[in-house]
Amino acid sequence: MAPVRIGIMGCASIARRKTLPAMAALPEVEIAAIASRDLDTAVLTARDYGCRAVKGYEALLDLDEVEAVYVPLPNAMHASWIEEALFARKHVLAEKPMTTSGARTGELTAKARSRGLVLMENMMFLHHSQHAVVRRQLEEGAIGHLYAFHASFAVPRRPAGDIRHSAELGGGALLDTGVYPIRAAMAFLGGSDMAVVAAVLTSRPGQHVDSCGHALLSTESGVGAHLTFGLDHSYRSSYELWGSEGRIAIEHAYTPPADHVPVLRLERKSSVQEIRLAPDDQVANSLRAFATAVRSGRLLDNSSVLRQADLVDEIRGRARRCTVPADEPVATSRMAAPA
Repeated sequence: MAPVRIGIMGCASIARRKTLPAMAALPEVEIAAIASRDLDTAVLTARDYGCRAVKGYEALLDLDEVEAVYVPLPNAMHASWIEEALFARKHVLAEKPMTTSGARTGELTAKARSRGLVLMENMMFLHHSQHAVVRRQLEEGAIGHLYAFHASFAVPRRPAGDIRHSAELGGGALLDTGVYPIRAAMAFLGGSDMAVVAAVLTSRPGQHVDSCGHALLSTESGVGAHLTFGLDHSYRSSYELWGSEGRIAIEHAYTPPADHVPVLRLERKSSVQEIRLAPDDQVANSLRAFATAVRSGRLLDNSSVLRQADLVDEIRGRARRCTVPADEPVATSRMAAPA
């Protein structure tokens, strides 16, 4: 398979730390060009990969040698540049979330399909093998009948100027860390029959974005999903499935490094097993999946991406809004069902 020639739209931290090194190591992709609004930044970043540096994202889309683009821009900029890339007939790999609204996500996925282009949301954790092991344990009845799913993803507070604090750039905990537990719940419970029962989004004084939140979702059969997310916490990245006969838990669920050895904790009655799994590179796996889709001409089923975006909209629309007093820690916030 000839490598897919990808142009990088912006020099975001995630691109520099994770995606670009993974692309450089993969035979399935080739870094064709790196674009930035500042040419010096593009030159500096491109120098490490021996590729072309471009000033401006429009110029990147004009390059014939670029077959696909990777979009790691701030959340609020995803939709417009995905649309421009599709108009230029480029395949697109976009960082999560694909857009900041369900309606816009629907428009773009339909546009990509109509043009025969691959549009993929880069939700990398879904490509880690540890989750397939959890799913197999669940399907084999390791914890009996499933009753509850709990998931958390929260990170320590970022500096004041961080884009996650900017409403104009699509910041906030729900869009940054919240989409991970939402998608994890969908992966194990299914998304089509899941509804938002209650939610809370909490901000700090003077902030215009949520710094943490909780959501309670339920399937039609009554399996509950309690999700916690935040940008103001001690670090946590985990989920657990709780059934009639036991519990399965995974730590480092969403952003494990490639050399991380996952440990699946399986509790049943009076026994506890800690099953060590093989390390896996979810960044490389996600990129490989994108390249394979492009080369095969197989358009992706983005129904889960659409449902995820709709659930984000539902949480945002139903949430009770809270403000944490300046001298009160975020952890004391409580969830209440909407009126």
